[in-house]
Amino acid sequence: MFDFDATMPVMALQFILLAIILNAVFYKPLSKVLDERAEYIRQSEEGAKEVLAKTQQLTKEYELQIAEARKQSQEIIAKAQAEANDIAATKVAQAQKQAQEQKEAAAAEIERQKEEAFSSLETQVEDLSRQILEKLLGPQAVR
Repeated sequence: MFDFDATMPVMALQFILLAIILNAVFYKPLSKVLDERAEYIRQSEEGAKEVLAKTQQLTKEYELQIAEARKQSQEIIAKAQAEANDIAATKVAQAQKQAQEQKEAAAAEIERQKEEAFSSLETQVEDLSRQILEKLLGPQAVR
C-alpha cells in the first residue's frame, strides 16, 4: 500500500517545517493576541470590581447621609411643632387671661352701676315716700 522510499522523510520534513512556519507565523501571534485579550478582560474585570466596590461604598455612605439628614429633619420638624404648640398655648393662655380680666372688669362695672342704681332708687324711694305721706297726711304732718 505505502511505498517507503525517499519521499516519506521529505514529506515528514515538509510537515515539520510547515508546523514550525505555522507556529511562528500564525499560532504564536494568535496565541499572543489571545493572551493579551485574556489579560485585557482580566484587567477590565478587576477594574469593574473595584468600581463596583467603590460604588457600593459610596452608596452606603450616601444612604447613611440621607438617613442622618432625615433624622435631623424629623428633629427639626418635631422641635418646630413643639415651639408652635408652646406659642399656641401661650397665646391661648393670654387670651383666656384677657377674657377673664374683661369679664371681671365688666362684672365690676355692673356692680358699680347696680350700686349707683340702688342709691338713686333709695333717694327716689325716699322722695316718693315723702310725697305719698304729704298727700295722705298733709304737708304739715310730714315734717
